[in-house]
Amino acid sequence: MNMSFLDKWRRRQHAHRSVPLAESVRADPGSVVELLSECELLRTQAATAGVELDDSVRSLELLDQLQPVWRDDPEVVPWLGNDAGLYLGTVLVRTVRGAVWHVWPNGQPVVRLESGREVDVVAAGHEWADVGAPELSQVYAEASEA
Repeated sequence: MNMSFLDKWRRRQHAHRSVPLAESVRADPGSVVELLSECELLRTQAATAGVELDDSVRSLELLDQLQPVWRDDPEVVPWLGNDAGLYLGTVLVRTVRGAVWHVWPNGQPVVRLESGREVDVVAAGHEWADVGAPELSQVYAEASEA
């Protein structure tokens, strides 16, 4: 018996299935790089302070010099820390030869350097947003030397 509506339903069900980030990185790394580089909250905070985030090392230095006004809002700090880490990772991936996004089994995106060392950029971003140290440019400098 031919039930074409079942075929359409099955295709639709599979189309809405969630795909783990690790699988997405393998399947379409370019799109994932673009997605991870959005960092909308950080870009808004930076623009308000007159800092353009152009994926350069200099932009990391300028972020390090911002007044941490976000620390006044405990709801913003975790989101901004996440964005700062993803932005740091974006700069690493775009400027350090051999650096690529990698996803740990728990879903945490990290940057894997050519040496095999992995940098937990999201953790670094959270520390930066919370207490200002280590500076984003410092994490970049240490990672780019590896």
